[in-house]
Amino acid sequence: MANVMAKPTDTSDSSSGEGSGSGIVTAPYIEKPAEKDPFRRRAWDSFKRDPDAHITKRGQVGANGLVFDLESAAQSTAESGLARKLKGRHLQMIAIGGSIGTGLFVGSGKALQQGGPASLLIAFSLIGAMLFCTVQALGEMAVLLPVAGSFSAYSTRFLDPAWGFAMGWNYALQWLIVLPLEIVAAAITVEYWNSPVSPAVWVTVFLLAILSINLFGVRAYGEAEFVFSIVKVIAVIGFIILGIILNIGGVKNGDYIGGRYWETPGAFNNGFRGLCSVFVVAAFAFAGTELVGLAAAETANPRKSLPTAVKQVFWRICLFYIVSLTLSSPFVIAIKNAGINGLDSVMNVVIMVSVISVGNSSVYGSSRTLAALAEQGQAPKFLAYIDREGRPLKAIGVASSFGFLAYLAASNKETEVFVWLQALSGLSSIFTWGSICLAHIRFRRAWRIQGHTLEELAFRSQPGVLGSWIGFIFNVLVLIAQFWTGFSPVKPQYGPPITGTALVVNFFQAYLAVPVVLICYVIYKLIYRTPFMRCKNMDLKTGVRDLNLAELLWDEKQERASWPKWKKAYKFLC
Repeated sequence: MANVMAKPTDTSDSSSGEGSGSGIVTAPYIEKPAEKDPFRRRAWDSFKRDPDAHITKRGQVGANGLVFDLESAAQSTAESGLARKLKGRHLQMIAIGGSIGTGLFVGSGKALQQGGPASLLIAFSLIGAMLFCTVQALGEMAVLLPVAGSFSAYSTRFLDPAWGFAMGWNYALQWLIVLPLEIVAAAITVEYWNSPVSPAVWVTVFLLAILSINLFGVRAYGEAEFVFSIVKVIAVIGFIILGIILNIGGVKNGDYIGGRYWETPGAFNNGFRGLCSVFVVAAFAFAGTELVGLAAAETANPRKSLPTAVKQVFWRICLFYIVSLTLSSPFVIAIKNAGINGLDSVMNVVIMVSVISVGNSSVYGSSRTLAALAEQGQAPKFLAYIDREGRPLKAIGVASSFGFLAYLAASNKETEVFVWLQALSGLSSIFTWGSICLAHIRFRRAWRIQGHTLEELAFRSQPGVLGSWIGFIFNVLVLIAQFWTGFSPVKPQYGPPITGTALVVNFFQAYLAVPVVLICYVIYKLIYRTPFMRCKNMDLKTGVRDLNLAELLWDEKQERASWPKWKKAYKFLC
């Protein structure tokens, strides 16, 4: 506390003019600078609960075991104590390179083998178009309502609290499981150099690195993802250039490849079944794009930053996925076969950076989702603990603890365990994206019924409600495709077809996430008897950060009117 010297009072009556010169002389007002607490105390205090962080009061939500308090849940996510330290450049790089990882660098090779080059391009293009519509819908809601939990909170508010519960835990489980998978992938990547060090050592190194980044707060996460994304984007652009050179035989002892692989094994390897199997791989490759919406609650100015980040998703899909997959071949193998010494190791480092980046995002995504669920009374209360630096510490601890599953990499059961872990999260993104689209459709209807106009929205989805319907239908089609390929999989390249018990196991490995989601929904629905949300009753106000939004939008509209045509075109696209 600062020590302030009291200001002496003048006893003379200045208004009467009497006693002039006889009054007490006023001493100058002096304020001593506050003494700064030692660093150790400040560091220790930063981990204490933030007294201004709003969490749901005990007994307020679902106190009688039957009622879910929607108003309290909405208020809790809107007034979360999470730090708002992410900047526009952080969001832009999260949107551009946030989900570029093993799905593109490694998974594309398997997809090419199963479906052929034409199936690969068609599946990734269609999933990319669907995701563009989905992220636009998410951006519209997140700019208006940048609340903690984002899409799971939107499902609670605009669809059904029970579905919001199922989607929140579905999304949290996805990232909780992805963390050990990515750490193991990074450890396996190191083995490319025939490292004599045990994989368990590398698991420890990568786990500590990921935990350290997240303990430094959301600003550290943003800066780390900014650097990781730049590395990945440069690598993809470099591979595109190299792919063109390799394709035309521009290296020593290289020959012209052209469209050779479109003829052998064929553009559509394994026919329609092969195409459907690639859809699932493509969905996994794009997982994580929605993180830009989750980060809205921790962004300094989402109304300014989010629209730009959302629009850039389209260019990431076109440039980094479609173009690079047109030249598709497993990245490291393609470089090694070309006989370019050392470059395969460089690409392997990029893959290792990518999997660490995804692991970093997994702790961020799961911890924020768990904290938001706890805020709404849909998860244990201790997970809502937010310290004075805006970190959901206990949720980060729980999320990081799942990384210890990566030590199974040193056991002889690692393959079996991780296949089943991956089965739990395999379709999580499909459910998340479908729920975002459906929530946006319901949000738009409620917005109209409650007397609002589209001009009141700070950001509007470019494909609109039609785009959300397209996104929702595509997600349903992917679920159907996965169901079919689950009980009728692509015939293995070597060996007999899958039959009997192996076929049943294959189906559950492909579709395990569906019964898990449905069980969560049905149990919560029966216990709390949650209502299906009606448009006239939806809360469209709690969580709107800019209270004078109409005035701000008017000023921005006037500013845009003065822009030259090139700037208008650029801002529309980017």
